[in-house]
Amino acid sequence: MVLAVITAMAQDNPYIVKTKGVKKTVASAVTNSQQENIEEEDSTDFMGKNFRYYSMCDWKVGMRFMVIPEKYDLLVNTFRDAVTDKEISSGLLRHKIMVYRGYETLPTGRVHVNFSSDGDYKRYYYELPNGTFEDYCYSKMGVPTLAYLGDVDKARELLIDQPLLTRTQSFRVDTEYDGDGYREVTVDKNMQVTVKAVGVGTRSYPVKIIVEDENGNQFYQNVAMSKTNSGMRDDEFSLDKEKFLFEGSFEFMGANMTVSANIREYLNKTVHTKYVTGMSSKGSGKLREIRVPRFTGFIIDEITPVQNSKYYTLTLRETESRRIYYKDVVFNEDDIAGGDNGERDDFFGYTFGMGEGEARSTSKESRAAIREGRVIQGMSKDEVEMAVGEPFDKTRDAEGNEVWMYARSNDVILDVWFNEKGFVIQAKARRATDAPTSLPKSNKKKIKKNDGGGNWQNGTPLQ
Repeated sequence: MVLAVITAMAQDNPYIVKTKGVKKTVASAVTNSQQENIEEEDSTDFMGKNFRYYSMCDWKVGMRFMVIPEKYDLLVNTFRDAVTDKEISSGLLRHKIMVYRGYETLPTGRVHVNFSSDGDYKRYYYELPNGTFEDYCYSKMGVPTLAYLGDVDKARELLIDQPLLTRTQSFRVDTEYDGDGYREVTVDKNMQVTVKAVGVGTRSYPVKIIVEDENGNQFYQNVAMSKTNSGMRDDEFSLDKEKFLFEGSFEFMGANMTVSANIREYLNKTVHTKYVTGMSSKGSGKLREIRVPRFTGFIIDEITPVQNSKYYTLTLRETESRRIYYKDVVFNEDDIAGGDNGERDDFFGYTFGMGEGEARSTSKESRAAIREGRVIQGMSKDEVEMAVGEPFDKTRDAEGNEVWMYARSNDVILDVWFNEKGFVIQAKARRATDAPTSLPKSNKKKIKKNDGGGNWQNGTPLQ
């Protein structure tokens, strides 16, 4: 009978929303002007402006919460009846709306945080485990089981019917109409979706946002907006839990959607560098310039227009290391800044090729050296170009061996010798003022040991 009552309450509760057969329950519709303002928002600014964090010290009488017990809460009861002082099962209070009524310190020193239930006005309290209210209220523990409805109401007001882009690939789909069952689903990143409903998620992630793609498929994410009473610290939202922040799962239709449809088609595509090119990447929190080898594979995560120019900033995720890089490009060669005198590798079509590229055919050893910009014995000419780019000069030494020359920093020249089959015999650095040297005799003998595939028994890395 209790289960039947709880089920009936859930079905009548507008805060309980599901991906299947979802009904839109909105406090107030979003106007066109509101939508236009939101579309120009940065997700971080949007959160800061609309979802303030309230510690228990800042709670105001009348703030509304919903009881969302988790497994542990079903074993350890949270509330007591204010009239009888008896514990009340968290299961019986599931989905009940609690209104904050302040706190009181008893003569015994115990502190009660008081609530009344919405509708029947029954009074309940949560007794602090220890200490004064001031000692307890500054922590993020809060009151167990309670999801803050202020965040849910504000999210409904601002997000219903709002177009968004997905920022992660991991979402959920409900499997139980009367329960909390779900299954994980994978969707495309940077996919356009529309918010169809907003309800209550969990205590830690109180706002359940249900979205729908262009094919009518619905899925959701439970997210922490202000983190009020969520019990989650900021440092707990990292890596795998980042999706449980709004900006970890969604972004507004701003930068990526101001680009034309044909450019948006490059989102989520795998590309590779056709030439050595410059990019920027964050290391130790700082943005620094890096020379990226040929045939390095990337996935395009974002395309953001550069203000007052025809350039776009690509956010690129390296396919192997997953490291993030940035590069400004144009999609029309005529738009290169500086015209004919501009940097040719600013043109997307010149620098990038579609797919993973020929890097897949390189050996594991060569691949590692290419990543580090090194030349090792046995590399092919293509692999040398992947590692250190095109030489400034090609010549032959006195013995007739082909030599490629590279200008390095501090007036240093790197000479790379190849055998007749086009594989590296040796790479040696010299001062730019010194004359080129011939291949040492010790290496001439190694030419005979080459198996024709560029493999050396005693090959060692050479800078």
